[in-house]
Amino acid sequence: MIGARPNGEKELLAVEDGYRESAESWKALLRDLKRRGMAAPVLAVGDGALGFWAALREVWPQTREQACWCHKLSNVLDKLPQRLQPRAKRALHEMMYAERRAECEAARTRFEAEFEAKYPKAVESLTANWERLVTYFDFPAEHWKHLRTTNVIESPFATVRLRERATMGRGFENQRAADGVQVARHGATSLAPP
Repeated sequence: MIGARPNGEKELLAVEDGYRESAESWKALLRDLKRRGMAAPVLAVGDGALGFWAALREVWPQTREQACWCHKLSNVLDKLPQRLQPRAKRALHEMMYAERRAECEAARTRFEAEFEAKYPKAVESLTANWERLVTYFDFPAEHWKHLRTTNVIESPFATVRLRERATMGRGFENQRAADGVQVARHGATSLAPP
């Protein structure tokens, strides 16, 4: 877990091996951070891992939530035929990179009008938890790049996943932790403390 201070400085908060992104694993990690004196973050950014959100709501119910746009885009595009995906991706990027929330909402309305009739599951995927997807608009624009997605933290872990594939498994527990610490030092925003 990576935290970001209001000035944008990133800090490694924790690296822990959890059980399949379960709520219990996340609760243990968040409670440990709280026990060590971490105040409730202003905003948490995460993917669709339900365990993380459940744990966050229990440990720090006042923390606002931001869903990862990149994960959302993948989920929406998966529900469309291949031939429509490039056009849909452009429309989704128009929402994601909008200058204002009103522009994002207008782009969403256009997307719904274009795809709802034939591909309702794609539209449903987009609109599910919509408020969690646009929370970043309530924060200063200079931070949006870090708040819209968890890819900043996930991309560096691609090397760890490649190593796991090459070793035909996860390897030794202490090696996984060492890999995690090394990768995490390169920084990303997962939680934004006050």
